[in-house]
Amino acid sequence: MSQSSITPESKLPALGTTIFSQMSALAQQHNAINLSQGFPDFDGPDYLKARLAHHVSEGANQYAPMTGAQPLREAIAAKTAELYGHHPDANSEITVTAGATEALYAAITALVRPGDEAICFDPSYDSYAPAVTLAGGVMKRIALQPPAFRVDWQEFAALLTPRTRLVILNTPHNPSATVWQKSDFAELWQAVKDREIYVLSDEVYEHICFAKEGHASVLAHPQLRERAIAVSSFGKTFHMTGWKVGYCVAPPALTAEVRKVHQYLTFAVNTPAQLALADMLNAEPEHYRELTTFYRARRDRFVQALAKSRLRILPCEGTYFLLADYSAVSDLNDVAFCQWLTKEAGVAAIPLSVFCAGPFPHKLIRLCFAKQEATLDAAAERLCQL
Repeated sequence: MSQSSITPESKLPALGTTIFSQMSALAQQHNAINLSQGFPDFDGPDYLKARLAHHVSEGANQYAPMTGAQPLREAIAAKTAELYGHHPDANSEITVTAGATEALYAAITALVRPGDEAICFDPSYDSYAPAVTLAGGVMKRIALQPPAFRVDWQEFAALLTPRTRLVILNTPHNPSATVWQKSDFAELWQAVKDREIYVLSDEVYEHICFAKEGHASVLAHPQLRERAIAVSSFGKTFHMTGWKVGYCVAPPALTAEVRKVHQYLTFAVNTPAQLALADMLNAEPEHYRELTTFYRARRDRFVQALAKSRLRILPCEGTYFLLADYSAVSDLNDVAFCQWLTKEAGVAAIPLSVFCAGPFPHKLIRLCFAKQEATLDAAAERLCQL
């Protein structure tokens, strides 16, 4: 083999293009309504866009501090205190990252050592396992069963070993649209309190929670938050996924380790966007306070529009996703069904099996309702014809 043709041995040989990119490309190819990838087809707040332009024009175009712009970290601290009764220190406990995915990667890389075990709950977001693998860790999974997708805490306890280092959870949960309750965090604490186990809580949909008791955050649990990293996303909250600004909240010792990775991963995040987000949090907090109401209306409209379809819609407690059981429509597996649905019915969805490492025999697809009402109505009309 010549030097010009050498190929590196892949650290992630099983991975290719994500299903989200595949389905979006297929939707574009067939002019289908794209309910697959989780992003809105409407824009964010006018005030936020105006503040971005303001800070650009005022010259805030150089590097921000590695930890995040001070006004934004202070605004995050105030919001956290308002929502969860815990006021993190803006200087030592909050880090602004290039989206929530970077925060997740930095946290996993900081905590997981070669040979360590991490536990996640399937179906799970697709960025967790590759980060654990790249850190030299081993991912162990607990399969959550539809339609409730509740954790079996006896099964969880049985999975713990002396090598268990990290538990990765997600609430509100993508893709099942379920939420953890305070009792779940109490069960988690009882299971890990006597072990050296850390918690990574992916809470990017914290403001889109339809449960009567509201969003239960790890930050509201006094003991767990002392060994936890909570991750959130401004892209989800302000309909600006392309800005790629997220953050994590953790006690000082954990924050220090996350920042060691963050400073060599991205170093700093877009300065004018950070300052605009700080202004938005301070001037228009009603946006995130009313986000649940905003998305509940879209959820209910879409569910009602699908009532006459042959799809069985599962309960949606949070996120901007719905799960639909298509077993009355087709015998195809979920990947083949989503391909057929895009090509023949003109609606793109995501198969649930791609969120699982093991067998997933259920006929479930994920539909995103973070769309304009006209988009949802048009998609529902097509789905009702199945």
